[in-house]
Amino acid sequence: MVNRLVTATSPYLLQHKDNPVDWWPWCDEAFAEARRRDVPVLLSVGYAACHWCHVMAHESFEDDETAAQMNAQFVCVKVDREERPDVDAVYMDATQAMTGHGGWPMTCFLTPDAKPFHCGTYFPKLPTHGMPSFRQVLDAVSRAWLERRDDLTASAAEIVRLLGERSALPAEQTPPDAELLDTAVQALRAEFDATRGGFGGAPKFPPSSVLEFLLRYGSLGAMEMVEHTCESMARGGIYDQLAGGFARYSVDTAWVVPHFEKMLYDNAQLARVYAHWWRASGSPLAKRVATETVDFMLRDLRTPEGGFASSLDADTDGVEGSTYVWTPEQLHAALGESDAGWAADLLSVTSRGTFEHGASVLQLSHDPDDDARWADVRSRLLDVRARRPQPGRDDKVVAAWNGLTIAALADVGVLLDHPEFVQAATEAGQLLLDVHLIDGRLRRVSRDGVAGSPAGVLEDYADVAEGLLALAQATGSAAFLAKAGQLLDVVLDHYADGSGGFHDTADDAEVLVRRPRSATDDATPAGQSAAAQALLTYAALTASARHREAAAAALGATRVIGATYPRAAGWGLAVSSALLEGPREIAVVGADEALIKAARMATSPGAVVAVSPDPVVPAWAPLLEQRGLLDGQPAAYVCSGFVCQRPVTTVRELVELLG
Repeated sequence: MVNRLVTATSPYLLQHKDNPVDWWPWCDEAFAEARRRDVPVLLSVGYAACHWCHVMAHESFEDDETAAQMNAQFVCVKVDREERPDVDAVYMDATQAMTGHGGWPMTCFLTPDAKPFHCGTYFPKLPTHGMPSFRQVLDAVSRAWLERRDDLTASAAEIVRLLGERSALPAEQTPPDAELLDTAVQALRAEFDATRGGFGGAPKFPPSSVLEFLLRYGSLGAMEMVEHTCESMARGGIYDQLAGGFARYSVDTAWVVPHFEKMLYDNAQLARVYAHWWRASGSPLAKRVATETVDFMLRDLRTPEGGFASSLDADTDGVEGSTYVWTPEQLHAALGESDAGWAADLLSVTSRGTFEHGASVLQLSHDPDDDARWADVRSRLLDVRARRPQPGRDDKVVAAWNGLTIAALADVGVLLDHPEFVQAATEAGQLLLDVHLIDGRLRRVSRDGVAGSPAGVLEDYADVAEGLLALAQATGSAAFLAKAGQLLDVVLDHYADGSGGFHDTADDAEVLVRRPRSATDDATPAGQSAAAQALLTYAALTASARHREAAAAALGATRVIGATYPRAAGWGLAVSSALLEGPREIAVVGADEALIKAARMATSPGAVVAVSPDPVVPAWAPLLEQRGLLDGQPAAYVCSGFVCQRPVTTVRELVELLG
């Protein structure tokens, strides 16, 4: 027997379509039903690749007795957090406020007017480690609703009021200055793990935005933090040593044992970080990892329509990591006596193991002494691994994460001379414009080439604009530049808060118990700082003072957050670095490949590059207008803040100008 989720487009919701729970999707009708029955709403939020979401589903949502209790006492609503980040943000704030922590699965109990009065995350089937069972929680909440309803509704109203106050962004409209960036780097150094790389303790997440900031900053030991962290991650178990690509996070401080889900947004951001690290250092490891990470996304996450799927699951047939780990015996069976020992030493596979049941997560603590042998061993292990059961794939296309991916493909493709990456970025960009952009407004998700109903949020507009701007620079496309401008017009017209910041939802979006907004950079850049970057890049390419001023004002919140907790402001600090630098606006006219390459290799923070190989062709960006050859030779023009220096014709002169 299937429930209402059978018609959903979200793979996560479809995982629950056969549950005995009478699930509703998030909709007005569900809350109307709660009012009619005079019962609370049980809101369950998760995502397809979430290990503990699967555990709770198997333990409770697939259990007939638990489902019967849920159905009798509540109207049950299931939400995919990736599809509805606005709903997730509102109730995650409530969960963190009530419990001091958050995470998924998230379980919230709401009044029929959607106000939260009791929240938690995972609840076990049986009481354990001081936690009540899920059924005990259901009983307690149901009893409280019947016996103390006035207290619950008053508490829910107060929670919503307090969350509304907490959601106010700092009123500061002045962007960070150089002194604040210095302070932020020093604070990051204090939290830096000098032994293992990264920041803080376990679990350890790839600090993508912070790494991009440090790459742009460059001094006070910033590059050393980047190099140590990037090398430690690339050689650890968090990186797939056979197939490329990064897992979501490491459960330990040394990047050895990952939580095995692979998210599109992590890999997109990290591919760009490693390409930028290569640009700054020439590191062969950085080049290899950037290329392999893009190869992973193209091979394992690309959809038939040209977009990119959201994630690969942490579990395979209900067992976490079983696709990826190895024992010495499995290596011997795959490789034979002659290569198994060599591979075990190279990949840190031991009889004791680093994971469950004596298995090991593959690491590559040093480069192999025989490249040809390693290529052969790697290929054979991949063949064996491909015959194992594989993790599920959440194949919905999320606009924001595809925007991040387009920017990564364009950057890596141009920097590392992979035109096929740029072509893949072009196809993904066209998919977003053809499928997600409807009547000038973005839809958040699509699947099988069909747009879903959730409206785009701020990060969708900002990240897609960022991707299109990177693509415009890689291809010289006026059309992509224009579309980015149209998306940013929507941001300025429908998301602005009137004081320099932005809301996460549009002024005409569905009304929730509060309008979500955040300036905190987490696994992905906050919509606020992502918008600032896209606005600043667009301003640099088009000489738009309006967009530059909007970018600067949006960074006011970064000034406050970056001064107190820079790990939560990495992308905002990176954008602030670009604003302080100008950013540099580099126009190259004429078919001089060496000059074009030198422009694109510029490490100046947030630099934009507009190339016109044929000076006769109309300029695709205003930055190129009225720029021509110099005495018949290809020329480079370097500007900053709409002020230009003299044009140059040689690589040496350009490098000197870029300093």
